[in-house]
Amino acid sequence: MNIDVDLQIASTAEEIPSEREFVTWVTCALKQYKKAFELTVRIVEIEESQHLNLQYRHKDKPTNVLSFPFDVPAEVDLNLLGDLIICADIVKKEAEEQHKNLKDHWAHLVIHGCLHLLGYDHITNDEAEEMESLEIALLAQLGIPDPYAV
Repeated sequence: MNIDVDLQIASTAEEIPSEREFVTWVTCALKQYKKAFELTVRIVEIEESQHLNLQYRHKDKPTNVLSFPFDVPAEVDLNLLGDLIICADIVKKEAEEQHKNLKDHWAHLVIHGCLHLLGYDHITNDEAEEMESLEIALLAQLGIPDPYAV
């Protein structure tokens, strides 16, 4: 299995994880599918997060992670899964407010975003339970505690 992560840093925030860490977290989320994937992880400032959240979700505020799946036409041989947009400042703020380890929170949001790219969602209670259970199991494989137990 080959996973190609295009990491784009468009933020001046400190404590952004390394490319290796992002690849580890993406691989953890996607390895069960045993196929090659390409995706972009873009780390952004609050302004870009807010702009994209308003433009695509009609919510005029920044958010921690946005997932943009890419629907590859059947006739195109491309394994592009999509894009994750993560706001570093929001990740840090949430980790502090929720008393979570910063790297663990990054890992959770990357895995959460990847699951959205795969079609998982948390709109209904059943969807949320399924997605959260999978997140908890994947994070446990990395030695990270249940983020919902805090």
